Amino acid sequence: MKRRKFIFLSATGLGVLSVLPSRLTASTIAQSKVRLGGPVFEKFETPEAWIIALKKLGYRAAYCPVSIGASSELIKAYREIAAKNDIVISEVGAWSNPIDPDKEKAGKAIQKCIESLVLADQIGASCCVNVSGSRNPNHWAGPHKDNLTDATFDLIVETTRKIVDAVKPTRTWFTLEAMPWAYPDTADSYLRLIKAINRDRFGVHLDPMNLVTSPQIYYRNGEMIRDCFRKLGPQIRSCHAKDITLREDNAVPQLDEILAGKGNLDYPVFLKELAKLRDVPLMMEHLNTAEEYNQAATYIRSVGKTVNIEM
Repeated sequence: MKRRKFIFLSATGLGVLSVLPSRLTASTIAQSKVRLGGPVFEKFETPEAWIIALKKLGYRAAYCPVSIGASSELIKAYREIAAKNDIVISEVGAWSNPIDPDKEKAGKAIQKCIESLVLADQIGASCCVNVSGSRNPNHWAGPHKDNLTDATFDLIVETTRKIVDAVKPTRTWFTLEAMPWAYPDTADSYLRLIKAINRDRFGVHLDPMNLVTSPQIYYRNGEMIRDCFRKLGPQIRSCHAKDITLREDNAVPQLDEILAGKGNLDYPVFLKELAKLRDVPLMMEHLNTAEEYNQAATYIRSVGKTVNIEM
């Protein structure tokens, strides 16, 4: 091929295809993959029925199918059938307030986190996830004037170390999901926590919607998402899939969570960044019906097709 023609074809993107082996064309180049999952509304009584329900939905990731207190035999059965069928169990939710100002409530929440982390480790989930909590005495994950302070940051570090050290997981990670009014609330505060907690089995649960906290970020959330993956990528264990919209009829900014595809979250960027990581699940949440989850999944998969990502 003449040099001038090669330069032209390279600039147009055709040069690469022209020098590929004849059996390898653009249509056969392997797609990137993302593991999409969500709740299973269909009732199931056995691991086998669970797998059938997941396959009907086309999911390659799933929420933990058993609760704290399940027998070791049942946990093992679900772990093994998930592995056999290429299903990643994404997360065990430990939703509670381990920094509650009421010490008794905080103690119970810490114990729930420990038990949830044990379950996540036994079943081989990608992570056990919670929010860091709140100093609000009335709302376990609500805003409070003391949440974003050095004292609360230190308390989160102490509490998280206590949870991880009590379990010493080997198959999973304990993670904190970002909240707009509690640490971690940015990629940089995630990094501060990772450094301060200083535990190999502490990781990141990324929900980019929760990091959209202003009109500036809302309109440029793709930049925020890239920043999160650039800074946190190796520590990310699971992600949530939601969407967000900014109301235009309010005198003050009001950001509302909404079904994926109905808002402004930059899903092409989100999926492309997530696809660079290996087997990190993308889990839909906070919807009310199976139909809403189907609608959200259809949208996410359609975006995946536009960026050559298999869901």
